[in-house]
Amino acid sequence: MTLAMFVTFIVHILLGLPLFLTLILTAVVGFFFIDINMVGRMLPQQFFGGINVFSLMAIPLFILAGNLMNSAGLTQRLMTLARTLVGHWRGGLGYVNVVSSVFFAGINGSAVADTSALGSLLVPAMKKEGYSVPYAAGLTAGSSLIGPIIPPSIFMILYASLTNTSVGALFLAGIIPGLILGCGFMMMNWIYARRAGLAASGEKPTLARLWSASWGAFPALLAPVIIVGGIVLGVVTPTESGALTVLYVVIVGLMTGQLSLGRFWSALVETARLTSAIFLIMAASAAISWLLSYAQVPRSFVAMLEPFIDQPILVLLMLSGITFVTGMFMEEVSALMLLTPIFVPVAMAAGIDPVHLGVVITLNITIALITPPMGACVFVAAAVSKIEITELFKTIWPFVLLALSVLLLLILFPGLTLWLPNILGGYA
Repeated sequence: MTLAMFVTFIVHILLGLPLFLTLILTAVVGFFFIDINMVGRMLPQQFFGGINVFSLMAIPLFILAGNLMNSAGLTQRLMTLARTLVGHWRGGLGYVNVVSSVFFAGINGSAVADTSALGSLLVPAMKKEGYSVPYAAGLTAGSSLIGPIIPPSIFMILYASLTNTSVGALFLAGIIPGLILGCGFMMMNWIYARRAGLAASGEKPTLARLWSASWGAFPALLAPVIIVGGIVLGVVTPTESGALTVLYVVIVGLMTGQLSLGRFWSALVETARLTSAIFLIMAASAAISWLLSYAQVPRSFVAMLEPFIDQPILVLLMLSGITFVTGMFMEEVSALMLLTPIFVPVAMAAGIDPVHLGVVITLNITIALITPPMGACVFVAAAVSKIEITELFKTIWPFVLLALSVLLLLILFPGLTLWLPNILGGYA
């Protein structure tokens, strides 16, 4: 059954069918092997049951909050702050790129949105300062991986809904790994700036400039505090936190006079478009997950890895390898939805903390966004940079290797992910 479903999936992907239709047809093939009469009853039940989860309502709210912040000009203030802080260093715009990604990560948690927003603004500016366009595009795509790691994170919310793991714990666990990833890309930019002979541009900012930029960006910087603080302190649920953030951004946008009715409507339309795409994929993936569970694939997978159960690091490395290869050829949301129910029983048997597993899987799935041949962020970066996708595919690998190095670090040292949840939340 699983082989037939895999072949069906690959064939329809190659034919160019929309992903959610491919997943539904794959599920129908699976029902042929169980009982075709179950299609009319179980397929709709699993399709709607997969998205009928209250915590998933946080996803469109966080997406809307990010879109509204873009519409209200708050993200531009974050970029101004980043430029003030590090723009005067040698290779300053590369640092601005990375620091801006860290700031943006606390708003929408979308790597693709980060790549699009930063790439269109920073790549042309970096080109004028002497950066090669492929490097500038690669750095933009690479640093965008910070978005889904530092909270809020759509992938973490999905993982939490599938495993009943605390969203607050996952959000806390992603902070340090996200900052490590950012530091890694800044080190890469430091090396590039010296090899390319880039000069420092601009003067060191005065205290007045720093204060002005910080004060201007303060409303945007407060949004992540509302999101994470409210959830961790138990004041609001993730869904309520998303709604509260949307209300906060609307109030700030109206007070600054930059959020017009037209921009508000555009943000709603973009949120509806992106949310519908994500939820259709989630719903179709839920049907396949049920079929795999019915066929006892998770139990078979646990039995296959049973000889290694007493070696949790080796198990994590094996799970990461499977996730990495899968993510190279499958859309990230569907990969997360399909792999998580199979991996969790193995991880639990190996004594792996579910929060640690969640961060590892999230980063692994996120790396796929810049990995050929399906990496969405690479395609977006190439489009906004106006270079051939094949050229960027050749130069993206150092950024992939850096991200994989951070992933290996998290696997070997679980405390990097679990320290903050233990100290601040007491979840893990």
